[in-house]
Amino acid sequence: MPENDRTDHLAGEYFDAAIDLLRRVRDTAGGPITAAGRLIADTVEAGGRVFSFGAGHSSLPAQDTVYRAGGLAIMNLLSVPGVVGVDVRPATLGSALERVDGLAAAVLDTSPLKAGDVLVIISLSGRNALPVEMAMNARALGIKVIGVTSVAYAARTSSRHVSGTYLKDHCDIVLDSVIAVGDAELTAPGIDAPFAPASTVVTSAIMQAMVATAAGTLAERGIEPPLLRSGNVDGGHDWNARVMNQYADRIFYRH
Repeated sequence: MPENDRTDHLAGEYFDAAIDLLRRVRDTAGGPITAAGRLIADTVEAGGRVFSFGAGHSSLPAQDTVYRAGGLAIMNLLSVPGVVGVDVRPATLGSALERVDGLAAAVLDTSPLKAGDVLVIISLSGRNALPVEMAMNARALGIKVIGVTSVAYAARTSSRHVSGTYLKDHCDIVLDSVIAVGDAELTAPGIDAPFAPASTVVTSAIMQAMVATAAGTLAERGIEPPLLRSGNVDGGHDWNARVMNQYADRIFYRH
């Protein structure tokens, strides 16, 4: 069999798998996503701030909502040195830091977050010490927590936090990404390991659906949502400058 006949179908299989996951999330998590969007709208209306956090590849969907054309200007990234992103050397250090007890408390104690704010925590497995403690400590400070995680991991893996709990156990709202344990959608003859992860695709869609719901909820209440426009369209920079000036006290990525 020619090589292209053996491999051409894999791209289509991956797209099909991702589409199926997105449909499952739409059908099973629509209610929680709506609730999360409304919570963000409530926070914006009340003068609060919104932050998102993820470690390693889970930081990508968090970053995708920050300073984003078509997104809310008040979405901020909660950065943890050595954990957010994959530019750490060696890359394995980021994974090791996720298991360090006490790191989350130190980060929250030195962050702008305060009671009444919202923190979105993204962790595919939800089993490591950092996201679990981040959620626990945030709620103890009066911060509302939205968790984006795969609930399946709690049934099939062991917690790495001393409490034996998972991210999902310490959230005001849980958004289940329905990603299977291992985060690999494809198998093929001659390839020993499963491959083609889809968690970033699905989690980014969940985050954008949540933000869209927040914007729509604000508009329904007669509040102009603080949306950014693309800087590559005419008038975009002027629009963004107006929005950023209006919400300057709630935007931290400019400081």
